[in-house]
Amino acid sequence: MDAHPLVTEYLRLGLAFDRLEDGFVDAYTGDPELRREVQNAPAPEPRALARRAAALRAELPDAGLAPERTEFLDVHLRALETSGRKFAGDDIGFVDEVRDYFDVEIAPGDTDDYREAHRLMDEVLPGDGPLAERMLHHRRADAIPPARLQVCVDAFSSALRELVRDRYPLPDHEHVTYEVVGDKPWSGFNYYLGNYHSRVAINSDLEQHMAHLPALIAHEAYPGHHTEHCRKEAGLVAAGQAEQTLFLVNTPQCLMAEGLADLALRSIVGPGWGKWAQEIYADLGLRFDGDRAERLSVASGKLLGVRQDAALLLHDRRRDDTEVAEFLQRWSLTTPERARQSLRFLSSPLWRAYISTYVEGYKLLGGWLDQAPDAEDRADRFRRLLDEPLTPGAIRRM
Repeated sequence: MDAHPLVTEYLRLGLAFDRLEDGFVDAYTGDPELRREVQNAPAPEPRALARRAAALRAELPDAGLAPERTEFLDVHLRALETSGRKFAGDDIGFVDEVRDYFDVEIAPGDTDDYREAHRLMDEVLPGDGPLAERMLHHRRADAIPPARLQVCVDAFSSALRELVRDRYPLPDHEHVTYEVVGDKPWSGFNYYLGNYHSRVAINSDLEQHMAHLPALIAHEAYPGHHTEHCRKEAGLVAAGQAEQTLFLVNTPQCLMAEGLADLALRSIVGPGWGKWAQEIYADLGLRFDGDRAERLSVASGKLLGVRQDAALLLHDRRRDDTEVAEFLQRWSLTTPERARQSLRFLSSPLWRAYISTYVEGYKLLGGWLDQAPDAEDRADRFRRLLDEPLTPGAIRRM
């Protein structure tokens, strides 16, 4: 595939960031010779990368690319310019950093929503003790026995794959390999390897719960990250949009992908996913109250902004770790261990802003999907998210 010269320079620039921070390139399925070239070049200097991003962005209007490709590259080059400045040591405010990375404006959530979430949870969970204690008891009862985790993963992956392949066709030889890992700041991660193959890692340090596993598999695989990568590789990349061979951390791509993936279970199974999951667990000999899980999921949706608020406390208002962990425990009704795990993610230099992709991505894309007049249009909108090089700005204009 012969890429446009400016696109080749964009790919070269993005690949260079991986030499500043291993993992900055989330996936690359393009010309391996270009990657070798970048890896064998002199070590990049962050400020020079920032200047190069700005220069390429200035060249975009005269590059002769289609409008949707121009918009895609514009917001991604702005994100890379900001990353270069951050790596060079510039003091960029957290709200500005998030805006430049992800093309969204953020603000603290409403604690009245969080109180309403607790009220709804109180109605769902039995007993009359403190809500946090009842939630802890519920989560313990909902934990998947470690020895059964793999069979549960396989069952949900198979069930979701069937649904996805019926609605959003995938190449015949696509597949996902699952592995259990430890010592990671996330619960699951998709490594897209190209040629329609993903490796999905599931964190063994965190207890995996029956209520969460269907959403996790939908998020990472069907119809989430793996499905999006496959369909964009088969569509956009095959049509010559080489910029889609590169997936970079801290760019608008991430907000779009995480929003899509967090809406994946709701989009492919829809209301009633609890009963659907209950039947799958029953076939595995596990008891699961699907109706309760679904009601809790609706209630906890009102806590969406808590982790972003924690990031704002930590990085914008410069509160200490103890206060932020207590904030997470109070509103998320989580254990000290879970709060520390979340704090680890929020404190990572590479990942500190990333929490906004989940919060703002879910709100932006969920709001757009909810505008669909019927189920058929909603399914088509989700297909567009899977297939098109959409940006947050493009969604806001629709």
